[in-house]
Amino acid sequence: MKIMRPLLVCLLAAALSRADQKTKTLDVYWIDSEGGGSTLIVTPANESVLIDTGNPGGRDSARIVAAAKAAGLTRIDYVLITHWHIDHFGGAAEVAQQLPFGTVFQRQMPEGDPDRRAQSPFATQIKPFREISAQRLPLVPGAMIPLKRASGAAALELRCVAADQKVIEPSAAQRRARNPLTSAEPGKPIPYSDNDNSAVFLLTFGGFKFFDGGDLTWTYEGRLVTPYNVVGAVDVYQTDHHGLEVSNNPVLIQSLAPTVVMMNNGPKKGGQPGAFAAIKSAKSVQARYQVHQSYNVPAEENAARECVANHDNLTGPEAAKCPANLIKMTVAPDGMSYTFSVPSTGHSRTFKTKGS
Repeated sequence: MKIMRPLLVCLLAAALSRADQKTKTLDVYWIDSEGGGSTLIVTPANESVLIDTGNPGGRDSARIVAAAKAAGLTRIDYVLITHWHIDHFGGAAEVAQQLPFGTVFQRQMPEGDPDRRAQSPFATQIKPFREISAQRLPLVPGAMIPLKRASGAAALELRCVAADQKVIEPSAAQRRARNPLTSAEPGKPIPYSDNDNSAVFLLTFGGFKFFDGGDLTWTYEGRLVTPYNVVGAVDVYQTDHHGLEVSNNPVLIQSLAPTVVMMNNGPKKGGQPGAFAAIKSAKSVQARYQVHQSYNVPAEENAARECVANHDNLTGPEAAKCPANLIKMTVAPDGMSYTFSVPSTGHSRTFKTKGS
């Protein structure tokens, strides 16, 4: 889809201005990579974290750079690559040409195709990523991203809780609280892919918690919370795998008990019926947000219209145009509340954190 870049930059600058850094908020931006992964975090200390970088080809990188610049950034301090699929690492080299990277956290790079295919374009696709100039550090369960704590703001922590099908050890308290949903976990055979190895992150800011599981799949989602829930309850759950049915195990979502669910999907990629059903199975959910309206389900199954950033016309004369609207979340300096805003619809809603 063609991006109207001048308009996008103007809208972002108006909606996302961070001229007053004294606010000490934690900001998260879900950037429209149309079914790819790209979540930008800007901390109260004005450090930046980009979790995944969308596709190559200029479209997604332009959107990431526009959002970052509108947020006042001149570099990306930390880049986290959840797994080796091109819709998650493909835009990195293009972003790095415009915004220098500080440190890249990545799982071990496979020698061949990450999905074990005999014929694969992976070697060609990964070459620009290999050539990025940045410090490289391993992304393993338990790894901590060394974020600074801003004076006057709540404590901040970004931790990798799983990667390469391995999960952090439960705490003593978690071992004592065996998950009652353990026996309820349904099975689902899924062919192997590098999605199974996806890195998983938990962002904590005071009493606020945000879960980003990349493209983790059904069985390995279950291992995060059964028999022991190593994540705990969260405030915001970013749907795994763009809202696909091979992910978003209802036992995971029910165990995380999120207040808000955020789906970074495309009009046709992600947002499948099974994922919507799994979200509905969690009684804790008070609100749902989507980057795109999903055409994989009836219109009424989507989030409320004002909570969807992009309403696509897939058939009319405007079908090739996508405004690339994003969704922003702002967490208060004390971590006691957070606000979701959808600039394209004028929607804004504030929630209390579970830890407040």
